[in-house]
This record gives sequence, C-alpha cells and structure tokens, in this order.
Amino acid sequence: MSGNILIVEDEPKLASLLSDYLRASGFEPFCLSNGAEVVPWARAHKPDLILLDLMLPGRDGMEVCKDIRTFSHVPILMVTARIEEIDRLLGLELGGDDYICKPFSPREVIARVKAVLRRTRDGQTIQAKGLVLDGHRYRATLNGHDLELTAVEFKLLQFLVDNPGHIFGRQQLMDKIYPDERIVTDRTIDSHIKKLRRKIEAVGTQTKLIHSVYGVGYKFEPDSL
Repeated sequence: MSGNILIVEDEPKLASLLSDYLRASGFEPFCLSNGAEVVPWARAHKPDLILLDLMLPGRDGMEVCKDIRTFSHVPILMVTARIEEIDRLLGLELGGDDYICKPFSPREVIARVKAVLRRTRDGQTIQAKGLVLDGHRYRATLNGHDLELTAVEFKLLQFLVDNPGHIFGRQQLMDKIYPDERIVTDRTIDSHIKKLRRKIEAVGTQTKLIHSVYGVGYKFEPDSL
C-alpha cells in the first residue's frame, strides 16, 4: 500500500518518528506543525490521508477538520490526548474517520492508516432505487439531492443498506461504526438515526428509509423506497 500522508503534529520528535515508520511502510509522508497551514496545504497537494493532531498552535485541529470537510473527503485520522467522550463524538461529527489516542505505538498508527485507506479505497457505489451511496467519497444522495452526511452517519447508513431487511440492535450498530471500542452510550445510535432521518426529510422527500422495530433496533427496508 502507498500514498501521500500529511502528518500534522507540533512535537518534532513524534512527527519524525511517524514519518520514519510511514516511509518504511511504503508511504510518502509530509509534515506540518501549525494548524493554520493545513487547509491551504491540503487544497494544493491533495494528500491521500491526514494524520491530524487536535492540540495545535495556530489553529485547533477540530476547526481544521471541519474546514477540510467543506471541500474534501480525504480520510482524516485524528491524533489526540483528549479521551473524553464528548471530544470523540464531536470529532467524528465534524468528519473525522477514526481516532487514535496518545500515547500510542507507531505500529498501531500504521495499522490504523492502512485500515482507513483500505476501507475508503475499497468503497463502492451502492444504489437502492432513489438512494445512491458513494463509498469513495462518503457521499449519499437521494433522488439527486446530497444528504450531506458526516462520516459516521454515512457508515451507519451504508451498513444498514448493505443488509436490507435485517434488524440490528443498538449494540450491534455501535460495534460496527465504533470498532475501536470507544466509550459511547446506546443512545448515541438513536441520535445518529434521528439526524439521518432529518437530513432525508430535508431534501423534500417523504421516503422512509430507516424503520424502527420497537424494543429491538433498526432496519433498512428497500421495498419502502
């Protein structure tokens, strides 16, 4: 596996270590230490993945991630010492593809980078009547209207669409979209489902894609499209 990886890290030794490991794994790393430099660089060079530290001089990593998502679906692996649940959820809502918490092993970072790239590069276009999911760009449209989903919302919808008619409990869905066992509550899934439904309604359609099964969970029912 290869690709250009942007490392955004203000600790020189850590940036150098990650750079060495990425290069040894066949990647071409580039390093920035100031958050204010990231968006212009990403626009100009279009990296294949960004390793983004959240605590940065110049500009906060969360703000950087949010700005990047206005023009790019490049995979973003957030690197942070913040372990509180709210930061994890907020980061993913802003469009981060995965988290890794400090302290970490460089080998773990390489494994995560490869996993995220494999997942995004293996993305495929799925069509279910008026619904189109583009796994390469994490983009979902319904009858030609962009649903403007976050990465987490897209993964949740994609998983349900991949298994039409199958009922999944909250824990099953959490295990799927939060594979690194981060701490979230079962109501997190309810919140994502509510937002998905709201975005579907916002494009001016009465289509009900996701059905609730009382006391069990949720399912995608293509026959209802």
